[in-house]
Amino acid sequence: KNVIVIFCSGACSHLDTFDYKPELIKHHGQPLPGEEEMVSFQGKNGNLMQSPWAFQRRGQCGKHLSSLLPELGEFADEMAFVHSMHSKSNTHGPGCLFMNTGFVQEGFPSAGSWMSYALGRENDNLPTYVAIPDVRGEPPNGKANWNSGFLPAQHQGVSINAANPIRNLKLPAGISLEKEEASREFLRMLNRKHLAERAGDSELAARMASYELAARMQLAAPEVSDLARESRSTHRAYGTDDSNALKAAYARNCLLARRFLEHGVRYVTLYCGSRASGVDGLMNWDAHKTLKSDYERHAPILDQPTAALLRDLKQRGLLDDTLVIWTTEFGRMPTHQAGTVGRDHNPDAFTTWMLGAGVKGGVSYGSTDPFGRRAVNDKATVWDFYATVLHLLGLDHESVSFYHNGIDRRLTDVHGYVIDSILA
Repeated sequence: KNVIVIFCSGACSHLDTFDYKPELIKHHGQPLPGEEEMVSFQGKNGNLMQSPWAFQRRGQCGKHLSSLLPELGEFADEMAFVHSMHSKSNTHGPGCLFMNTGFVQEGFPSAGSWMSYALGRENDNLPTYVAIPDVRGEPPNGKANWNSGFLPAQHQGVSINAANPIRNLKLPAGISLEKEEASREFLRMLNRKHLAERAGDSELAARMASYELAARMQLAAPEVSDLARESRSTHRAYGTDDSNALKAAYARNCLLARRFLEHGVRYVTLYCGSRASGVDGLMNWDAHKTLKSDYERHAPILDQPTAALLRDLKQRGLLDDTLVIWTTEFGRMPTHQAGTVGRDHNPDAFTTWMLGAGVKGGVSYGSTDPFGRRAVNDKATVWDFYATVLHLLGLDHESVSFYHNGIDRRLTDVHGYVIDSILA
C-alpha cells in the first residue's frame, strides 16, 4: 500500500554497481566491437573500460554486485533486479521525466500522482505524495518530476526535506487553538460558498484542499518531521551525524522518509543527487570525466543511509506492505569518453531493482549484451516497470486512467506488461 522510490539522478552507471560484465574486464582497453567510431552524447568514445571496483558474490543467490556499495549488497537475496531497462532519451531532464512520468515531455502526471489518484489518502493530516529532494538541489527538470500534470492538482507531490522543514506551521503568539479552529471553520464556510458558485473548477478546489491540509499539518507535520524523536542508536545507524555533511544530510532525508511512510504517506520519492552543475559529476552521478573519484564521493552518501533505511523498514515490519524501488534515468557507456576516464550517457541499457511487498528476492530479469552496451534479452520499458508497480499495489495499469483532451490517459500510455517473474 506504500511505495518509496530511491532515485539517483545523473544516470548512475549500471556497469559499476549492479550489472556484472566479466567480458568488460577481459577486453578492457580494446575497441567496442562494431562501434569503434561511436559518437555518443558528449562526443567520441574511447575503448572499453572495466569498472574500477571488483564485483563479489553476495547472499545465498550469489549475485555479483559491486564492492562500491558494500552495505546495499547485503540485501541481494531480497532484491529483484531488472537489467534490461532502456530509455527514450539520453538527456537528463527528459530522462528523469520519462522515468518518473512515462513521458519525455513535461505536463504529464508523475507516478506518485497517479498512485494518489488511484489509491487516495491514507492519513488525512499528511500529503499522499511527498518528494524529498537532495540537500544539493532538485533533480533535472525540478518540480516537473512530482507534478500532477492534468490530474486534479491535489495529487501533486509536496516537496520537503530534513534541511527545509515545512514553514509557517507554528501558531502565532496569543492565538489559542480554539480561536484558530473557529477561524478555520468560518473560512471553510466562505470557501464552500465560493466553490459552489464556481462548480467544476478543480484548481480552486485543489487550492482549498491544499490550505485545509496545511492547517491539519500544523499538528501532524511537526511530529512526523521531528527527527529528535528518534533514538541515538537509530541516528548512528543512518549516519545522520557523519562528518561528511552531504552523507549526514541524505541520512536525515532517509530517516524522514521512513517516518513519512509509517505515518501513512502513500508514495515517497527520495533523491540522491541533484541537477547538473558546471562540473560534470560534482552534484550527481553524471561521471563524464572522472568516474572513480566521482563515485567514490557519491557512493558513501548513498550506501550506509539507504541500507539503514532498508534494515529499519524490515525491522519495523513495514516491508510487508511497502514497495522499495531503486532507479536512475538511464545508464552509462561501457567505453570511456575520449580523453577522459569517465563514461558517457547510455539510454540503451540501465538497471533498476525492487524490494519488499510482493517482490521475489534474489532474482534477475532481462540482461544486457556481454559489454553492457544494450539491453538485449527480455527488454523492459518504463511502462512495463510501472505496470508491475501498479500490479503490486493491487491495480490494473490498463484500468487506472483519466480522460483528458479526448484521450483516456494512463501512466503506462498504451503500453506495458507486468513483469511476472519478479513477483513473489
